[in-house]
Amino acid sequence: MGDMANNSVLYSGVKNSLKEANHDGDFGITLAELRVLMDLRSTDALRKIQESYGDVYGICTRLKTSPNEGLSGNPVDIERRETVFGKNFIPPKKPKTFLQLVWEALQDVTLIILEIAAIVSLGLSFYHPPEGDNALCGEVSVGEEEGEGETGWIEGAAILLSVVCVVLVTAFNDWSKEKQFRGLQSRIEQEQKFTVIRGGQVIQIPVADIIVGDIAQVKYGDLLPADGILIQGNDLKIDESSLTGESDHVRKSLDKDPLLLSGTHVMEGSGRMVVTAVGINSQTGIIFTLLGAGGEEEEKKDEKKKEKKNKKQDGAIENRNKAKAQDGAAMEMQPLKSEDGGDGDEKDKKKSNLPKKEKSVLQGKLTKLAVQIGKAGLLMSAITVIILVLYFVIDTFWVQKRQWLAECTPIYIQYFVKFFIIGVTVLVVAVPEGLPLAVTISLAYSVKKMMKDNNLVRHLDACETMGNATAICSDKTGTLTMNRMTVVQAYINEKHYKKVPEPEAIPPNILSYLVTGISVNCAYTSKILPPEKEGGLPRHVGNKTECALLGFLLDLKRDYQDVRNEIPEESLYKVYTFNSVRKSMSTVLKNSDGSYRIFSKGASEIILKKCFKILSANGEAKVFRPRDRDDIIKTVIEPMASEGLRTICLAFRDFPAGEPEPDWDNENDIVTGLTCIAVVGIEDPVRPEVPDAIKKCQKAGITVRMVTGDNINTARAIASKCGILHPGEDFLCIEGKDFNRRIRNEKGEIEQERIDKIWPKLRVLARSSPTDKHTLVKGIIDSTVSDQRQVVAVTGDGTNDGPALKKADVGFAMGIAGTDVAKEASDIILTDDNFTSIVKAVMWGRNVYDSISKFLQFQLTVNVVAVIVAFTGACITQDSPLKAVQMLWVNLIMDTLASLALATEPPTESLLLRKPYGRNKPLISRTMMKNILGHAFYQLVVVFTLLFAGEKFFDIDSGRNAPLHAPPSEHYTIVFNTFVLMQLFNEINARKIHGERNVFEGIFNNIIFCTIVLGTFVVQLISTIPTSRLKFLKEAGHGTQKEEIPEEELAEDVEEIDHAERELRRGQILWFRGLNRIQTQMDVVNAFQSGSSIQGALRRQPSIASQHHDIRVVNAFRSSLYEGLEKPESRSSIHNFMTHPEFRIEDSEPHIPLIDDTDAEDDAPTKRNSSPPPSPNKNNNAVDSGIYLTIEMNKSATSSSPGSPLHSLETAL
Repeated sequence: MGDMANNSVLYSGVKNSLKEANHDGDFGITLAELRVLMDLRSTDALRKIQESYGDVYGICTRLKTSPNEGLSGNPVDIERRETVFGKNFIPPKKPKTFLQLVWEALQDVTLIILEIAAIVSLGLSFYHPPEGDNALCGEVSVGEEEGEGETGWIEGAAILLSVVCVVLVTAFNDWSKEKQFRGLQSRIEQEQKFTVIRGGQVIQIPVADIIVGDIAQVKYGDLLPADGILIQGNDLKIDESSLTGESDHVRKSLDKDPLLLSGTHVMEGSGRMVVTAVGINSQTGIIFTLLGAGGEEEEKKDEKKKEKKNKKQDGAIENRNKAKAQDGAAMEMQPLKSEDGGDGDEKDKKKSNLPKKEKSVLQGKLTKLAVQIGKAGLLMSAITVIILVLYFVIDTFWVQKRQWLAECTPIYIQYFVKFFIIGVTVLVVAVPEGLPLAVTISLAYSVKKMMKDNNLVRHLDACETMGNATAICSDKTGTLTMNRMTVVQAYINEKHYKKVPEPEAIPPNILSYLVTGISVNCAYTSKILPPEKEGGLPRHVGNKTECALLGFLLDLKRDYQDVRNEIPEESLYKVYTFNSVRKSMSTVLKNSDGSYRIFSKGASEIILKKCFKILSANGEAKVFRPRDRDDIIKTVIEPMASEGLRTICLAFRDFPAGEPEPDWDNENDIVTGLTCIAVVGIEDPVRPEVPDAIKKCQKAGITVRMVTGDNINTARAIASKCGILHPGEDFLCIEGKDFNRRIRNEKGEIEQERIDKIWPKLRVLARSSPTDKHTLVKGIIDSTVSDQRQVVAVTGDGTNDGPALKKADVGFAMGIAGTDVAKEASDIILTDDNFTSIVKAVMWGRNVYDSISKFLQFQLTVNVVAVIVAFTGACITQDSPLKAVQMLWVNLIMDTLASLALATEPPTESLLLRKPYGRNKPLISRTMMKNILGHAFYQLVVVFTLLFAGEKFFDIDSGRNAPLHAPPSEHYTIVFNTFVLMQLFNEINARKIHGERNVFEGIFNNIIFCTIVLGTFVVQLISTIPTSRLKFLKEAGHGTQKEEIPEEELAEDVEEIDHAERELRRGQILWFRGLNRIQTQMDVVNAFQSGSSIQGALRRQPSIASQHHDIRVVNAFRSSLYEGLEKPESRSSIHNFMTHPEFRIEDSEPHIPLIDDTDAEDDAPTKRNSSPPPSPNKNNNAVDSGIYLTIEMNKSATSSSPGSPLHSLETAL
């Protein structure tokens, strides 16, 4: 062997089109030659074998294998064959890496808009303007408010976080689905074994270990794992429909058609074949490659070319063998292409130009909506910026009549940047960051649940496309029917039973004839095995019709196996096997007394002609005349046939012992003068749940069409039973030939106009080939007859269904009966092969669509309100009542939770009562738009009422125009709380989108929804309780205070102070305050006179006369706040501690004396007990950290007037 391997390196005489040509020197036949041979069919192949190799044995000799003994099984030989001819393994498509899936998820338009908004927002939050100090500019430049500067980045970061969440969830989903699918595939592959002869021994080996040169034994029921040539066969019939689509079985024999192809089923007989092509060189492998299975082929080819050059120089055999062994058969792809001189490259080009599958209906609509929302947000933000800029420019340069000074330019630019930031904030509020997450959660949840409904979803969007399906083209066998022939009617003892009779109703002697006749006169290879898993149906092995008869015995509570044990196959005297000429099968038994009995079964019209007697009601044989025969044909056989049943007649004949032995070879004399036992009607019964499922589809506006290879009568009968055809309807039932004739013009080209005339009425397409199926699907999808583009789902199980499955909007492959090619081409795999699972998929698809619409209704209401509030706030009060951190809470937390709550609504049957939405209907229906605008209007009225008149209702201080470092106000807390609770109740309203009155219907069916609504409510309550009331949170997040006060002492102090406060009279309080104020005002005035510029954020008023007065007022107010905040108790608001870690007025003079410590300490209790000033800790959540406050930060202290609210506030104090 080693020498051979060495020779093979030296041997490079013939430069074959094949890459590994030099390796084939060992064998008298090359891979390319075998490929050419296997591409031929029947007589062409036979001629080629005779011309080139003499006969099959010639091929065996060249492949160095023995037709009887098989291969030796020597590991070196096996490895060499794998190297030359490839392994019997089709490399699966390389799964996408997690990073590739992440990258794909990032391509979503909505996410891109979010990313841009987030990055701009983040970038601007880190922009800190230079400090200006020129009083001439009309404004004193204000650095960003501390709280604002620290929290400005949160909004941008949060959006990025939501994008990251969506991307990771999407990618993980895709990845786990792919893994699930591959797990399913590999499990199936490992279980497959096949019988081969090696070293004269018959052994079973895994399918993947079969190699070229193996002698494989084939028998009924096998799925051929590789291509081969027949060496010896007994009555071998193959179902090649999975490759060719022809439903008739193909007879294989040495003298007519010896080629056996992978992926085809053995239907009858047995035989031996020599394996000539495996893996990607087999017929199935070639189809897989065309579907793009070996995705890495192209790369490998390039690598191989390089490798070959290097290797020729080295001559390193080992490396070479390793390299080849590693990549299996992947490199053997070239002959397919080089055959036709570069034809392959053209194919590749064509393939790469194929259009990608259209976006799913929902994807398309969401992308469109995201772009529209983005544009609207941009418009709003642009208007906001323009209004703010105009306001500033008009006020500064026209009302105040100031000049634009060069040294002021940086300060003005700083303003414009602030306005831009506010604009970005409006945009960020407008974009629904929860939307992509809602879509992802909804799809992921549905896919998980669909798995329980026997739908393994391979492509996420297929789940939702299915909700919009308008047409389903379904196979008949196995999908609508049970794919198990069953006796459903019988004519026994002169009675026509419409269903299988009870055994007691049949006379015992007729029953014994029936049991023996069926048991021995069916091939012993046909049998019924117990189900593979509990609750499943028994497995039928062998001929389907014979299995039906054996099943009939089981229904009669009799066991055929007992009879077969009694009369083993060897003891059968003579068997006339079934063939298409005889259309019958007969078996002769020799009795112990020397008499013979023959049992016959076959097509009823043929056997009845040979019957001269019939078993009557009492079990006796009576004469059977031609007239009686005509009666039976009219009253029994024709009615059965019209219902799509196949009729089989069972009969027997006795040859008495005394007579001379008949001439068994003269079949016509033997099979005549029979006595009829029974006539049975066999059908592949409709699955019991299918008619109901089809009715649901039709109610839901989905047309179901049957596309089958069966004959038109059976197809029509089954279609009527399923409810696809209704009596009196105007519909079409045509055969494939007729269909092709009607859709093609004189030149034989398919014309869309001709298809358009047929498909709307077409309900049954019988005797159809896979090409017909593909043509029909393509024709319906491309049709422009209806106003909506049709969304077509297709079911398929054969290899030949691949193109139709790929072309359809949603391809369903059968999990049990489906071939690998069909599964690879599909979007959803039906793990139970059942049509009802398709209806479940429709329900889930519609549910996804509705869940997302529900979420949109909720989200857009929030956004419309928030944008309008932010916009008017920025333009009227130049400050937004909803701060960035609050909007973050609403947007990210609430929306994310809402998406989870609304996306997990379980589907209901009512989803199937409406028509599909179609591709052109907008995502937001009129009802939804009415709901959104109605709720938004109501919420805006409430918010604005509270905002502009809330302080009067609740008798509290106004939060509007609060000074820069003012603590959170009760007023704005009320506004925020009301806003959030309105969203929370709107979440319940959003559960219904079709105008239903009762929004609470079925609310308790969704535990997730109830939990989330309650949870959000509780968290909202907790988050708005003033922190000072939550004693246990005192230390949380503070670290140690400067003054290391133990907690107990602190609590005692507080109590004492509270007690002292109660003692103090109101007059004393005001007295203390007055002293403080005067002292502070004096300091401030001194400082101001010495030319300092003070940092404060005040309202700008035209009157300049009263500047000094207001400065004093404000600074007094600020200082009283500062001294309050310096106290540990008042620091108990976590937020305040974060936002004001230390308090100082940045000034040109380093020290402005505020109030000495004793004053501060005295002032704290008074300040806390006097009612008017707002407590610094009333609300920890309504934080002054919105980007909206920024305008006030830059206002100058020099232009405030007694008319300002601050002035009135001071007088109130």
